[in-house]
This record gives sequence, C-alpha cells and structure tokens, in this order.
Amino acid sequence: MADTIQTLTDANWDADVMKSQQPVLVDFWADWCAPCKTLMPAVEAVAEQFKGRLRVGKVNVEENEHVPFQYNITTLPTLLIIKGGKVSEQRVGLISRDNLVKLIEPHLG
Repeated sequence: MADTIQTLTDANWDADVMKSQQPVLVDFWADWCAPCKTLMPAVEAVAEQFKGRLRVGKVNVEENEHVPFQYNITTLPTLLIIKGGKVSEQRVGLISRDNLVKLIEPHLG
C-alpha cells in the first residue's frame, strides 16, 4: 500500500476520519475481493494527486467489524467521502481513475 494511504481501523476511525480537518476518501476492501484489487491503482493515484488536500484510507472489512457495520457496507469495494464527520458521497463497485477524480474534486473546497 502506498505511503499516502492510511490503514483505517475500528480503533483509529474516530480520530483519523471523523475528526479530520480534511475530507477523507475511505476504501472498504478485503483480500479476496478481485474488484478491490483492480481499484487499488486508482485509489493510489488520487492519494498522490490530492496529497495535502485529501486524506485517503482503507478499511479491511475482514479485520474490522464495527465501522463497516456502522456504515452498512454490504458490497465491495465501497468508497465513502467523509467531510466534517459526515458522509458526503458513496460509490459502490469499480470506478475509473477519471471518475474518481470527478467524485472527489467537489469536496476539496
């Protein structure tokens, strides 16, 4: 995982996502999820592109139960953009890098 992408967990969720001063792109994934692996290069690219303006993190749904349950994550991959402690956007399934950029840009302010 790129150094611009944070590992998010049930334990660090509140401090690193809910209290973040920047918007946060959260990628819910699992090791067995082929589409999640396909999406990874796009997530890494936007993490680098928006470094300093957007936090990017990944939640492994196999290792964390509370946060995926709290946000009713039932399909992988699922992307959330959380701004000011609230979900601003949600996308389920694969998304191209270009469409991911278009999804993120309105939330950067």
